[in-house]
Amino acid sequence: MTFTSRIRLAACAFAITAAAGLAQTPKPAAPKSATVAISSTLATEGSNIRQYAFDGDPATAFVSAGNAVKGDTVTLTFDPPVSLKKIAVATGKAKAADAVDAGALECSADGEKFDSLAPFANGSAAAEPGGKKVKAIRIRVDKDLGHPLAVSEFTIDCDPPVAAYKYPIEFTVVSTDDPSLKEWAEKVARVCETEYPKINEVLKSDGFKPKTQVTMTLRSNYRGVAATGGARITGSVKYFKDHPADVGAMVHETVHVVQNYRGRGNPGWLVEGIADYYRFFLYEPGKIGRLNVNTARYNGSYRVSARFLDYLTQKYDKEIVRKLNAAMRKGAYKEDLWETYTKKKLADLGAEWKESLTKK
Repeated sequence: MTFTSRIRLAACAFAITAAAGLAQTPKPAAPKSATVAISSTLATEGSNIRQYAFDGDPATAFVSAGNAVKGDTVTLTFDPPVSLKKIAVATGKAKAADAVDAGALECSADGEKFDSLAPFANGSAAAEPGGKKVKAIRIRVDKDLGHPLAVSEFTIDCDPPVAAYKYPIEFTVVSTDDPSLKEWAEKVARVCETEYPKINEVLKSDGFKPKTQVTMTLRSNYRGVAATGGARITGSVKYFKDHPADVGAMVHETVHVVQNYRGRGNPGWLVEGIADYYRFFLYEPGKIGRLNVNTARYNGSYRVSARFLDYLTQKYDKEIVRKLNAAMRKGAYKEDLWETYTKKKLADLGAEWKESLTKK
């Protein structure tokens, strides 16, 4: 083989190796969809919550509690940022009452500095940015309107796509005995709003209509961590001042809002186990901590029962949590359900799970 041939052969080998290396390097996966959070400088009137402005239903609307004035905004923030192709927004209710007659539709690449997309005319605005990268869009009022603001619907075409709110919800921080926790509580409320539709998908059942408003209160005289009654969540000022990173505790309480159980026939260990199953296996996986294998029981409640439910989900029925929740929501829970879903009695499942822990 000549020297020149060796060089050519080496060059070909290098090219093949490089191509193989490039082929083996996976490209970052594009997100399948984006989430959106909606906020406003205006308070909400009654049950006309903010998310009604992007729920795909023109019959509903966000309506402000007071008159809109110059500088008021309604903002949609995307995570991750999206390439915005088209956008339109309609304001006002019947006969265009409460519409924007002086304002602008704006967008922002960073959520801080906004540029104009289109002015409002006859209560509506629309634009075709042609794929412009945006973090946020907003309505900005340019004068005192002399009436409340009603936003009927945003219509958005973007990549990745963003779905309208299937389960509209608004968390309101009613009060906190410590004003220094107000900002923290508002941020947590937005997290709970983001998790709310995901929880409803996991725990969906026929005919169930989720609540659309939840109140959150932080009290100095509450000695636990947090508790839920209906659509009211109460948290401990002391606990959350000491543990501000424990947002998952409030997500756990949000699961209780969605569970919406009535009656007293549901086992407490399972109620709390389902809430912690969502928290530790779907919201913040990997943070459940260690388990004492010697003392673990399937009905140990909270994190322990969450582990038991995950085991059954993985081995027997991926829908078992949803099915159990549906029965509990109807007041139809009975122990025979475990055998219906897994072909094994609850006690036997517990023993089997316990044995599996010793094999790890």
